[in-house]
Amino acid sequence: MLNDFYKYQAQTSPYPLGMEVSHAKGSYIYDTDEKAYLDFVAGVSACTLGHQHPRVREAIVNQLDKYAHVMVYGEYAQDPSVQLCKLLAENTPAPLDKVYLVNSGTEATEGALKLARRVTGRSQLISCYNAYHGNTMGSMSVMGFEERKQIFRPLIPDVDFITFNNEEDLLKITDKTAGIILETIQGGAGFIQPHDNFLQKVKKRCEEVGALMILDEIQPGFGRTGKLFGFQNYNVVPDIVVMGKGMGGGMPVGAFMAKSEYMDLLSHDPKLGHITTFGGHPVIAAACLATLQELVETDLMPQCIEKEKLFRELLVHPLIKEVRGEGLMLAAMTESPDITNRVIFKCQEKGLILFWLLFEGCAIRITPPLTLSNDEIKEGCGIIIEAMNEVMAEL
Repeated sequence: MLNDFYKYQAQTSPYPLGMEVSHAKGSYIYDTDEKAYLDFVAGVSACTLGHQHPRVREAIVNQLDKYAHVMVYGEYAQDPSVQLCKLLAENTPAPLDKVYLVNSGTEATEGALKLARRVTGRSQLISCYNAYHGNTMGSMSVMGFEERKQIFRPLIPDVDFITFNNEEDLLKITDKTAGIILETIQGGAGFIQPHDNFLQKVKKRCEEVGALMILDEIQPGFGRTGKLFGFQNYNVVPDIVVMGKGMGGGMPVGAFMAKSEYMDLLSHDPKLGHITTFGGHPVIAAACLATLQELVETDLMPQCIEKEKLFRELLVHPLIKEVRGEGLMLAAMTESPDITNRVIFKCQEKGLILFWLLFEGCAIRITPPLTLSNDEIKEGCGIIIEAMNEVMAEL
């Protein structure tokens, strides 16, 4: 299988980890040799309820027994997607009350950027340095990392950048700005949290000049920070929220959400302002609905804060300079990419899956399923400390 993987499947990096996956259940992934790996990555923040969660699996199977794809998005009323959008609206702060379902986080970003231009009639978009919002051409245009996008230029024009948490840069938001897009917590940059009410100040500046504030919740969303959306920790409500990853319980999905007055503009002048064939797919929507129901009907979200405390208690080592992030969106920072690489590879050998962040080479990603038990946290952290002891002895 591995040979065919390299031969027939296009790669995203020169050196994939190359695990041959047999099956996955709960907090573990198993390779074809039946070795178990404790999963501290959750498909890069996507498998909110772990692998093969009974509620999600049952919802998928039940929907498959009824119907799968029947029509392009937005034409037929289909129960799973209608219920999903309704439950999202009921659990999201006003005035956010209408949802457009798409297939991925980057498509949700594209839709949000288009909506900002449609609402305001302006063209300028603002993002942050070291931001990541997806990898399609529009999303790449608001990526704040030139090395990754230079070869693909020209991209969308009229895009400017500010530094996350820099209040002076907010003056770049003017009456020419359609929207500013920010990650609630900067992911690829190293799980950088907003400080000193930065997000509130962005929203205030947007209101002053008539621009829209777009918050990217693709990583922090769906309970990972202890709230349904990360922005709920910072006393701010964006004009548009972008979501994906964890909302699908391991299935591919994305969405953007705003108040009805804005979302309704996509239906006319021109009509089909945004369109997707498979957005709102009933099987995917059923998985999303089951995931959201599990989150709002249990105490999994507040548990994330308690589990964060346990991680911080256990991840104490001379090679760990700090632990960044919130809830179960954490990054253990070392002093060099070399140390980070060694630890990640050693942990995989020992049966623990860790991963990297896009732009911050010193970060060890820890974004496990929200269903991870305290015993599993202790098991995984023990492996990390053991690996770090070995790395320290080698240095």
